[in-house]
Amino acid sequence: MNEETTVPQAEDLEELKGVVEALTFRNEESGFTVLDLATAGELVTAVGVLPGVSPGEELRLRGRWTRHPTFGRQFNASFCERTMPTSQGDVLKYLSSGVVRGVGPAMALRIVELFGDETLSILESNPQRLATVKGISRAKADEISESYRQQFSLRQVMLALEHLGMTTSECLRTHKVYGSRAAELIQANPYILCEGGLGIGFERADSIARALPEPPGGAFRVEAGILHVMRRAAGQGHTCVPRRKLPAPAAALLGVAAEEAEAAIDPMLEQRRLIAWDPNENKPEQPGGDVYIFLPWLYTAESSAAQRIDFLRRFPPAETKLNGDPEEIICRMEDRHGLHYDENQRLAMRTALQRGLLILTGGPGTGKTTTLKGILELFNAANLKVALAAPTGRAAKRMQELTGAAAKTIHRLLEVEWTQDDRQTFARNQRNPLEAGAVIIDEISMVDISLFAALLEALPLGCRLVLVGDADQLPPVGAGSVLQDLLRAGELPVVRLQHIFRQAMESMIILNSHRIVRGELPELGAKDRDFFFLERRSAFRAAQTVAELCAKRLPKAYDLNPLRDIQVLCPSRKGECGTARLNELLQEALNPQVGATKREIKLNRRLFREGDKVMQAKNNYDLIWKRPGEAESGQGIYNGDIGIIEKILPPQGIMHIRFDDRVAEYPFDTAEELEHAFAVTVHKSQGNEFPAVVMPVAGVIDMLAYRNLLYTAVTRARRFMILVGSREDVRRMVENHRKALRYTALAGFLAAAQPPAESSAG
Repeated sequence: MNEETTVPQAEDLEELKGVVEALTFRNEESGFTVLDLATAGELVTAVGVLPGVSPGEELRLRGRWTRHPTFGRQFNASFCERTMPTSQGDVLKYLSSGVVRGVGPAMALRIVELFGDETLSILESNPQRLATVKGISRAKADEISESYRQQFSLRQVMLALEHLGMTTSECLRTHKVYGSRAAELIQANPYILCEGGLGIGFERADSIARALPEPPGGAFRVEAGILHVMRRAAGQGHTCVPRRKLPAPAAALLGVAAEEAEAAIDPMLEQRRLIAWDPNENKPEQPGGDVYIFLPWLYTAESSAAQRIDFLRRFPPAETKLNGDPEEIICRMEDRHGLHYDENQRLAMRTALQRGLLILTGGPGTGKTTTLKGILELFNAANLKVALAAPTGRAAKRMQELTGAAAKTIHRLLEVEWTQDDRQTFARNQRNPLEAGAVIIDEISMVDISLFAALLEALPLGCRLVLVGDADQLPPVGAGSVLQDLLRAGELPVVRLQHIFRQAMESMIILNSHRIVRGELPELGAKDRDFFFLERRSAFRAAQTVAELCAKRLPKAYDLNPLRDIQVLCPSRKGECGTARLNELLQEALNPQVGATKREIKLNRRLFREGDKVMQAKNNYDLIWKRPGEAESGQGIYNGDIGIIEKILPPQGIMHIRFDDRVAEYPFDTAEELEHAFAVTVHKSQGNEFPAVVMPVAGVIDMLAYRNLLYTAVTRARRFMILVGSREDVRRMVENHRKALRYTALAGFLAAAQPPAESSAG
């Protein structure tokens, strides 16, 4: 889904003119640049997305003056107009910068000495004259001229787009997608900015359209509005929307009649920009009902996932050659490990071995890990090559610790790759499947439909698939509800573990999590167990108590490290008990600035300080990490990884962040991928476990006061769980079992694939 960003209006900004003296830093991919600008009377620092800018060029920047905590006063540019250098000195500086391929400082000097003020016009329109310069052949002259023309073309496109009111950053992204025709295409239909992965939302495209001298016809706008509503629905977790529910929000967004929005849907279906599915199309006995509308990529993901699951259901893999009866092997495993499996655990192991698919679900203390280890041992006994994976890096690490077998993220398992336009693809797919006889995925409740479909596509024929998860946890952040849909589908091999083992019953965390699932209030009065409740009636007092617990009381009472061992989980980002406010309080309490001894820097309106706890907010497969003291290095820091800032190095423009035993080097321009992690949302904590969890439950807004959010938070705690807030908020969350409704079709597609009852036995 494209994110809508707030864009400053050019007329509200300050203006700065000058000539580029030198470039201090440039990221060629993003265009982010730091440069020295010679203005009237002084040399100033300017920063911003300024692609292709070179020394010698005259710039007219619009932006705002800011004060950097390390570098001091600098101009943050949002808009940039460029003028080619005119004086011989500036032309020489421009060509010497290397902006034109094949021209270095020495050659630049010879060219300017010969042609003077005519240099740039000769480069553009009379390149054969370059061959009169010593060291330049006719072929070399053509190469130099072509390189210059490419630079000039980019400049012209950027200039034309900026005249449409677009920021320099938007212009660069648009040029990458649409090339030299970008301005022409956008003048004809500015709403194409909402597509192509540009990160430009409908409201922003709409404002650009309104500023055009001749705004395009209404059909473009209505169709873009409908697509925006569909993308927004995907961002909220839906894979589809009932057709009857689509016109109203589109009409409200566009300010048009619902009939006008409705009339635009059919043409979009004919163009395959939207896909429709009627669950009752081939069921004359069930006429009517909802027709569901999809974005094409979500329809493909969900329908193909259903087809592959149906294939696994219908065609189990060949029998394995075990040294003995499976039941006898399970008994020997019990003797070897001193265990006693219950009947459901034994059923899960047999099913995993005999069927192509097993869905294993259960709450804490019900033996999922023990069962998973037993399945893995059976697979190994059958000489199957087994791949283990989980959605996040921390979940994969935890899976590896619990099973003793190597585990990866699903993205790493599928060998994620990125195209030139930043689209995600996987090297492992139907044409190049995984080399595995069995695949086990943990924390399946976190997996969205697009990743699940990619995983299924990469399974080789005859490969067994085991999906392990807790159906009562929150759904994935992305679109879909894979685990819930598979459980609803019926006719799939599902084993639910429900028996709480005796040793687990000693934990109030486990007992209370099961009480919450049953809709019962957790036991809040215990004082000497692992689950505590501190009554605080106001959100302000609850936030203060959370900070005090993390900084003083818990470290002193239980010898916990406040950064490594304690994690604050919040229902939301906003409010007195939201992550934004609590991260400010906890940064001051746990990592204060003492006599300017710690380097700090403000990036993207966040103050990062050495010693801060941070979280990676999106998968980044390019970041380089090393293990200190070892030769081993690698690439990739993943969404949900939590680390500590060890060093901030302003001159180099980088930070060093330690993630457990790895230290990654972060350029400042990737700081937008970082969030403070003294406090994180419950959604962001999925797949993780922490020694101690502190959760404020005061003033929880109604839309977040629901049962599986509280349950997910409680099940993240390993040794201690502390709730701080009001009993009324806890009660509201427990009693609200109305899980956020998600429109999905995986279960429906599976039902449609199910053969009629009379033929299913055959």
